[in-house]
Amino acid sequence: MRLNVDMKSSAIMSIGDIAARFGLATHVLRHWESMGLLAPARIGGERRRYGPDDLYRVAVILRAKEAGFSLDEIREMLATSDAAARREVLARRREQLARHIAELQTSLDLIDCALACDHDDFASCRHFQSMVAERISLTRA
Repeated sequence: MRLNVDMKSSAIMSIGDIAARFGLATHVLRHWESMGLLAPARIGGERRRYGPDDLYRVAVILRAKEAGFSLDEIREMLATSDAAARREVLARRREQLARHIAELQTSLDLIDCALACDHDDFASCRHFQSMVAERISLTRA
């Protein structure tokens, strides 16, 4: 996903404008506002108006979501001025990502083993079987 954020723009945008700019539904921006992630200015009563800082904030939220952060974690990071608290949230997510990457690498190794196997049925291959046995903590004799 490419984010189209022109930080030099000082134009005030409506909720529809900013939603279209990021490919979001307007209800997503309203939800983020209700969670405390966004605080657009209000002009003419209840009409939301978004400026350059809001554009940046939406881009940060989207990038954080792409990294696997929950909206609660994003709010926790954005709402605090405590650098240690932000680092704690980042460290937790990093640990989760590292664990997930390791699990995915194991899966990739298993698939590569099956693809490289010269047996007609890779499931009968002792090497493949030993990789599967590792998953259930068994040892081959």
